[in-house]
Amino acid sequence: MLTTDPAPVGRLTVSLRPATEAYDYDYVAQRLADPALLAGAVAVCVFRAPFLAVPVGGTRRGGYLPVAGLLGAVEARSLLADRHGFPNARVCWSPYSDACHTVEWGEPAPPWWEDDAVVGRFYGYSEAAIAAYCHRRARAGHDPPAP
Repeated sequence: MLTTDPAPVGRLTVSLRPATEAYDYDYVAQRLADPALLAGAVAVCVFRAPFLAVPVGGTRRGGYLPVAGLLGAVEARSLLADRHGFPNARVCWSPYSDACHTVEWGEPAPPWWEDDAVVGRFYGYSEAAIAAYCHRRARAGHDPPAP
């Protein structure tokens, strides 16, 4: 069973747990093009809330994990930095108080305004999952009008 000693940062505790303990494990597992990547995945637990970190591999070229506090993001990055499948782990600081910082790994992500299918493929999601996501966004009116 994977566990790491919690790393206290003041009152903050960040730790790695088995991937199956992540709140979003099933959600992500159902959408990955290569579910075998889950063998190297871990749950990053910040403030007792575990979320899935999936390594790069196959068509998955990068990953990210939103973390509300900067200290938590720094500690999460340090826990992932030496793990196989999490190359170039880095903290991307958000200058906005209402947005999370992120821990990213792998190649730099496409810009946020890039086509949703391109972004989905970058993160290694299946074509069916990408199509379903794009369909939901279009129905919700999140896509810009056609020229």
